[in-house]
Amino acid sequence: MEQGPQPLNPIAIQLGAFEVHWYGLIIGFGLLLGLIIALRESERRGISKDTYIDLILFAVPAAIICARIYYVIFQWEYYSQNPGEIIQIWNGGIAIHGALIGSVLTAYIYAKVKKISFWKLADITAPSLLLGQAIGRWGNFMNQEAYGEEVSRAFLENMHLPDFIINQMFINGAYHHPTFLYESLWNIAGVIILLCLRKVNLRRGELFLTYVIWYSIGRYYIEGMRTDSLMLTESLRMAQVISITLIIVAIALIILRRLLGFANKKYLDE
Repeated sequence: MEQGPQPLNPIAIQLGAFEVHWYGLIIGFGLLLGLIIALRESERRGISKDTYIDLILFAVPAAIICARIYYVIFQWEYYSQNPGEIIQIWNGGIAIHGALIGSVLTAYIYAKVKKISFWKLADITAPSLLLGQAIGRWGNFMNQEAYGEEVSRAFLENMHLPDFIINQMFINGAYHHPTFLYESLWNIAGVIILLCLRKVNLRRGELFLTYVIWYSIGRYYIEGMRTDSLMLTESLRMAQVISITLIIVAIALIILRRLLGFANKKYLDE
C-alpha cells in the first residue's frame, strides 16, 4: 500500500474524554450562517425574526434525527451489529435527503399551525439551505468521507488544488476524487443563482422548487462518482433515485401550481 501524507485531525478540541469534532463545528457554522441570512431576508419579506428562530428550534433537531435515521436504515446491516454507534453522529453518517425530509415536514406543520404561507417560508429559506449544505460538505472533508473513485496525485495537482485538500484525499492508500468539493462548489453556485432569482420576482414557491431542482441535478451526477453511496439495490444508488424523483416532482409542482392558480402571488408580494 502506498505511503502518503497524514490526514487532518478530525477532533478540533479535546479535554480529557470530552471531544469536539470539526464535523459538528462546521455543520453548526453552516446552520448559523444560513440562519443569519434567512433572518435578514425574513424581515424584508414581512416575517418576524422570532418566527424563524422558533421554527429553527423545531426544524434543526428534526433534521438531524431524520438525517441519522435515513442513514442508519440504509446501513442497517452494520448498525444492527453495532447498535451503540447509532447515536454517534459526530463520527459522520447523516444523509442530507433525510435532513431535508425532516426539516421540510417540520416547516410545513409549523406554517399550518402559525397560519403562515409554507411556500413563503420555503422561498426565504432556500438560499440558506443550499449555503448550509455547501459548508457542511467540509465536515465530510475533515472526516475523509463523501469522496470519489481513485485518481493520481498528479490529477489532483493539475486541478490546482491546495496541498491540504490533496493530502486529505489520500484515503486507504490511494488518492480520490474530492467529490465533497465538487458538491460544495455546485451548491455555492446555486446560492448565487437563487439570490439573483429573488430579484426576478418568481411566483411564490418557485424559488424553493428551483433550489430542489438545482441541488438534485448536481447531486445526481456527483453521486455517480462516489464510492460510499447508500444503495437501494446492488445497482441503484439511493441518492440518485431520490434526486431524479425530486426533479420530476418539483417541475410538476411548478407547472401544476400555475395551471391551478395556486401560484398567483409572487416572491416580492407581501
